[in-house]
Formats: sequence, C-alpha cells, structure tokens
Amino acid sequence: MKLQQLEYVIEVAARGSMNEAAKRLYISQPSLSNAIKELEAEVGLVIFERTNKGISLSKEGAEFLGYARQVMEQVELLENRYLHAKPSPQHFSVSTQHYAFAVNAFVALVRQYGQDEYEFALRETKTYEIIQDVQSRRSEIGILYLNAFNAKVINRLLDQAKLKFTSLYTAQAHIFISAKNPLAQYDEVTLEQLQAFPYLYFEQGEYNSFHFSEEILSTLSHSKSICVNDRATLFNLLIGLNGYTISTGVLSADLNGNEIIPVPLASDETIEVGWIAHRNSALTPLAAAYIEALHESLG
Repeated sequence: MKLQQLEYVIEVAARGSMNEAAKRLYISQPSLSNAIKELEAEVGLVIFERTNKGISLSKEGAEFLGYARQVMEQVELLENRYLHAKPSPQHFSVSTQHYAFAVNAFVALVRQYGQDEYEFALRETKTYEIIQDVQSRRSEIGILYLNAFNAKVINRLLDQAKLKFTSLYTAQAHIFISAKNPLAQYDEVTLEQLQAFPYLYFEQGEYNSFHFSEEILSTLSHSKSICVNDRATLFNLLIGLNGYTISTGVLSADLNGNEIIPVPLASDETIEVGWIAHRNSALTPLAAAYIEALHESLG
C-alpha cells in the first residue's frame, strides 16, 4: 500500500469520477483505475462500486476512506513540520438543507480560516443526498431536521450509515413570506389563512417521500403548490407570487435582505435542527470550527 494510492482514493471519492480525478491528478484514467484496482486487491475489499452510471464508494470503501484521510493528514503535518513544504489547500465540505444560518456559518468559517488557497464546498441539496454525502465522506458535516413525523425513518438511515445526529436547536413552526404579503400584518397565521396562497416546497428527487420533505406538515394537501430546487428561486416566488413556505423562522437579513420575513404558524409542530457526522470519527479542526460558527449564527 502506497501513500500515492491513498491520495488517489481520496481524489476519486471527492470527484465521484475516475476521469475527473485523473485530470486533477495529472495522470491517465487507465493508470488511475489500475492503481485503484491494485489497492483493492491488496487490501481485499471493493472500495469503489462500478456501474453503468459511474462509481460510488462501497460501505467498506467509506470506512477505508476515513482511515486514508487520517493517514494523509498526518503525512501533511509531518511535511509541514519537517520539510517546510508549502501548505496544501485546506479542504472542507458541508451538505445541508436550505438554511440561511448554515450559509452564514460557512461565510464566517471562510473569513476566519480561509488561507491563500483552499477548496471548500457548500451543498444545499436534498435530504436523502445529505445523508449519502456524509456517509461517503463527500461532506464531513450534514445539516437537517428531525421531528415526530420523520424521526423514525431518518434515524434508521443514520444508524445504517453509522452517522450520529447532534441537535443544534428546536424551532417552532413558522412560515416565510414576502414583507408585502397580506399575512405579514399578523403576529401568527393559521393553516386556514394560508389556503388562498401558493405553497412552495423543495423538490426531493428520486426520494420524494413525505419523510424526506424539508417542510413539516408535508402530508397536508394544497390547492396551489409549486416545487422548486433552490432557495433563490423560492424567495423570488415568495415575493413575486405572494407564496409561502414552512420552515424554522431563522433568516439572515445580511444574506437575504428584509423582503422576506418569518411569521409564526399556529401549530404544535416543532423542528429539531441538527448536524450529522460519522459517529466513530473525530471532527477535523475546520469541521469543529464550522459547528462553533453554526451556534454563533443561531445566536
């Protein structure tokens, strides 16, 4: 087993493609593929599962990747300490549901720890993909919520993936609406009052189960509903169509301005927002700093 092979595994896992990884490593794709196969034969396990759709980490491969990263981090520390090598770019990735506070914390992290060179990633994505990203170590941290409705399903997936959920805070149900929406004048709104307005929600792709919805009360029917993929589009529709969505009530005026406001929803439902990570792996310094930034962003 060579350090170079570990480097190859890390890069392939990060890119999700042999071709893309080969370009980044400045080697041919066949050479990279052969090096990975030789390593798999040596350690006696399949690190990457290969299908017609591409490659992905196997369950054993995800565990192997964690050890490989630890080894390479220790090598980097040795090089920086004794060889006076130029520090390599810092790496950190987080996958999250569409939360402004997660973006705020990411901004704070980059401002404080971003060196001249770094490769950070912030993925606002679907609930199931957040779990997959953390399981495969594409992201070190994932951010999602649990409540009475989805907890059994989500916790089962987390347990299967050997991930741990840590709570950040518990929020009461709110709606996000335009500051010009007629409902903006109320201190609290009811579900009945919302019937006249378009309901906006985030698309969940292949795993479009109610249990993976970013919005609580997902089983309710709506006479007007619009599915979107990103937060910017959702906010534009909140303003342009007087739509609404159901969320935590936490917004950022610095990032989102004052055109969108939260209004409490008359409901007993609560949302426990938290972060997930591998339960048997210590957080890297950047991940720990990001968690701290999350708490500061939430006040």
